[in-house]
Amino acid sequence: MTKTVLVVGGGPAGLSTAHALAQAGQHVTLVEKEDRLGGAPILDGYAKLVPSGEWAKDAIGGMVDRVTDNPNVDVRLNTKVDKFDGEIGNFTAALSDGQQVEAASTVLTTGFTHFDSINKPEWGFGMYPDVVTTTQVEQMISSGNGVRRPSNGEKPKRVAILLCVGSRDRQIGREWCSKICCTVSANLAMEIREELPDCHVYVYYMDIRTFGLLETKYYWRSQEEFKVKYIKARIAEVTSDGDKVIVKGEDTLVKRPITIPFDMVVHAIGMDPNVDNMLISTIFDVKLEPNGFLDRENSYAGMGATNRPGVFVAGSATGPETIDDSIAQGQAAAISALNVARGTASAAE
Repeated sequence: MTKTVLVVGGGPAGLSTAHALAQAGQHVTLVEKEDRLGGAPILDGYAKLVPSGEWAKDAIGGMVDRVTDNPNVDVRLNTKVDKFDGEIGNFTAALSDGQQVEAASTVLTTGFTHFDSINKPEWGFGMYPDVVTTTQVEQMISSGNGVRRPSNGEKPKRVAILLCVGSRDRQIGREWCSKICCTVSANLAMEIREELPDCHVYVYYMDIRTFGLLETKYYWRSQEEFKVKYIKARIAEVTSDGDKVIVKGEDTLVKRPITIPFDMVVHAIGMDPNVDNMLISTIFDVKLEPNGFLDRENSYAGMGATNRPGVFVAGSATGPETIDDSIAQGQAAAISALNVARGTASAAE
């Protein structure tokens, strides 16, 4: 009999992995430390997803339903893996609920942590209530209450979105590009303009990286159709005059200083390694890459391999990823994990 495949993490990559395995007839044990499946899009209340434009609660909610409705998937919520022993084809995972799982292979889909803007204090987050993050604005939109100034509940008339907060910043030890922030910010700017057509939205950037086909759909569309204004700038600090939030810096195209008041300033926060990655690395005996994400071997022999045979990885656990790419990586890792499980079962016969 084929042993289960252990999938750790119930976000888009984990849901994709579990579904792909279950559809192939493979039993799956899906372990999620939170009380709900869905990962960041559900837990953090994302609004419309890039690039589909679907609401997160519908798109990711549908992925959750097809996993929870599948009899081949055993979902364990509020559960962590405390200990993991064995070798490829014969792993034993001790869970925090006191149970053990015998698994042929394992896929780590443990995701990421949003950058905490407190680590960029000069840009005002935590000091001024009207300095918020992209995630907080997503929550405003998805809640149905609309984009409002936290300080007084009023509709903002002027909003600044600051890109690369917690990304491409050597001063705070985060040299990587978070891949999705430019596109998400362009999408968010259009959502703000759609709800508040009288609100002026400015995006302050070092470079724009709406890669591939997203350039036309988001970057150019946000400018040409929604009249979002893009300013290439180096931001020095964000202060307040008691009512407005003041953005200070330099317009790097025209080489002049800028001091502009806004009703709201939005930090486009990047993707940090999962805060539990050191523990995950220790428990599963897998390596971390230099920035702290889970490391993976080259993909030429098989997708999602780690340094430990039989343990695979997918999605933003390995670095900043889009939801679509996380889903694709989950499906690819499922094939790798299935090959191990089926091979183990054949050898035992």
